[in-house]
Amino acid sequence: MFLSNVTVFMPSVLTLIGIPGLESVQSWIGIPFCAMYILAMIGNSLLLFIIKSEPSLHEPMYIFIGMLGVTDIVLASSIMPKMLGIFWFHTQEIYFDSCLLQMWLIHTFECIESGILLAMALDRYVAICYPLRYATIFTHKLVAQLGTVVVLRAAILVAPCLVLIKYRFQFYHTTVISHTYCEHMAIVKLAAGNIKINKIYGLFVAFTVSGFDLTFITFSYSQIFVTVFHLPQKESRLKAFNTCIAHICVFLQLYFLAFFSFFTHRFGSHIPPYIHILFSSMYLLVPPFLNPLVYGVKTKQIQIRRHVWKMFVSFQKS
Repeated sequence: MFLSNVTVFMPSVLTLIGIPGLESVQSWIGIPFCAMYILAMIGNSLLLFIIKSEPSLHEPMYIFIGMLGVTDIVLASSIMPKMLGIFWFHTQEIYFDSCLLQMWLIHTFECIESGILLAMALDRYVAICYPLRYATIFTHKLVAQLGTVVVLRAAILVAPCLVLIKYRFQFYHTTVISHTYCEHMAIVKLAAGNIKINKIYGLFVAFTVSGFDLTFITFSYSQIFVTVFHLPQKESRLKAFNTCIAHICVFLQLYFLAFFSFFTHRFGSHIPPYIHILFSSMYLLVPPFLNPLVYGVKTKQIQIRRHVWKMFVSFQKS
């Protein structure tokens, strides 16, 4: 129902155009994206299967890795089917409520992933700085409580973003979203109304989650490094430092892509839109793709890759 030539009243369907400026090559761009998605699904599913089936891996660190795997699967699956539909089959339409649901899933699981990385940093902090108390502090009960808090924090913080869009705006300038998925600010900018509250709350959530998590992650690893460098034996230092390598790699690649996407969307008016859209899409796909590789290659204490090798050997013998 149209109110005028320039506004739309409560649209039921929105249109995702994909990557503006690269429409002619989107079908080719979809190939590496699809390959990364398939490998991410296989890698994270394999990681979850190994952690579940190996009793020796039922420890807090590996439980957190499993949580990260579930988060990555949901996060990648929230965007990739629709994105590939846009790239390959030109199915650009999406129901307004489905778009809001996708937005909520994406931003909720982004917050969950950040929270899990914080929990993993705290786990390594206690394990290295207080090794004698680690078993009594990081029990399975505490792991479950931390997981619950991380999920509830994300769901509660992101839910108002959905409500503020659904019930504040009735008229929209356009129904076309210049993006590959339904991102919060991309939807808000469609509205024909005062979007200041939505922008402020979006910034509040972003800085609350990232600020809190980054502060404590940085504190945890700084204390870990201080403790490691004071260990008397070189072998002990290398072993302790190696247990953190995988977490640091995941932490750096996630937050680098996250901050680039966040700041270019709000302040990078001079950056071509296709650069921002590509990095935003990679931000949600690259971590799920890389995380299983990082943990499979870098984890040394109880080698995940050793269990992968055992699985393949058993499969070949059968």
